[in-house]
Amino acid sequence: MKERMVILCAGFFLDLLLGDPPWLYHPVRAIGRLIEITEKALQKIFNYGPGREEDAAEKRLAGMILAIFVVLFSAGISEALLCLAGSIHPRIKTALSVVFCYQMLAVKSLKTESMKVFHALKSGDIREARDAVSMIVGRDTNHLSREGVARAAVETIAENTSDGAAAPLFYMFLFGPVGGVAYKAVNTMDSMIGYKNDRYAYFGTAAARLDDFLNFIPARLAACAMIAAAFLLGYDGKGAARIYKRDRYMHASPNSAHTEAACAGALGLKLAGDAHYFGRLCKKPFIGDAKREIEPEDIIRANRLLYATSALVWLAGIIVCAVCALV
Repeated sequence: MKERMVILCAGFFLDLLLGDPPWLYHPVRAIGRLIEITEKALQKIFNYGPGREEDAAEKRLAGMILAIFVVLFSAGISEALLCLAGSIHPRIKTALSVVFCYQMLAVKSLKTESMKVFHALKSGDIREARDAVSMIVGRDTNHLSREGVARAAVETIAENTSDGAAAPLFYMFLFGPVGGVAYKAVNTMDSMIGYKNDRYAYFGTAAARLDDFLNFIPARLAACAMIAAAFLLGYDGKGAARIYKRDRYMHASPNSAHTEAACAGALGLKLAGDAHYFGRLCKKPFIGDAKREIEPEDIIRANRLLYATSALVWLAGIIVCAVCALV
């Protein structure tokens, strides 16, 4: 427990300091490539792809095989690398563990990318703002208005407070760096194949369900921490609690609306609503109340919530680890 505390302290602060520099190869890129290779292999095995109508059960089976393989392979490789490092010297293993923990977090990188949207909006370049926000959201952004771009950025900051910070921290506190890698493998699969479109309607079911399962506790933990953060930052903490209680299930996913609802209430905004994905309109309910119009500065406010919420989740984990170490 003491070693895990040191590793997670170092990893957390490294993320806040370095973020995701372009010169450093990120393990998520390797996981993404593994998903692509595995999908192509399964296409050949199951004769899956254009020109053939597969039944739903066959698609689900292929998707389940991919999900199991990617998680086990990613976790197994990370564990093997840590064991190899430990056989050389314990401190090398500790250093590699810190790197793994650092790279499983996305606090600073999320802020960095979302601030590109803010600066483009402030400069009045709507095309650049749309391009910048397209890098951090899954929806179509070509026709978003200035307000729509700001809203999309705030929403993704709120949602990824759980996916990019609280959930990885939760699993790393429980299972160490390998737990973080396994979670990130599932989360990456969901972001790549967990769509309800023609291609992944059944194939991505296993990845989406596994992601829902793993995010069940972290999403709620992050939302509670975000409500506390709203009070600490001087935002509308009571509003965050009220909107969270009312709108936390206003999303197709059982987890995504939790931090979005807390963020919407804290900032007094109406988030979500209809959006286009892959050229198709997706009808979605609104989250929150429009006490005022959204503005680019709300991206900065959402990032403050991101940092404060992440810090509270991290601090809670450190306290639990410290108590366990003493016991």
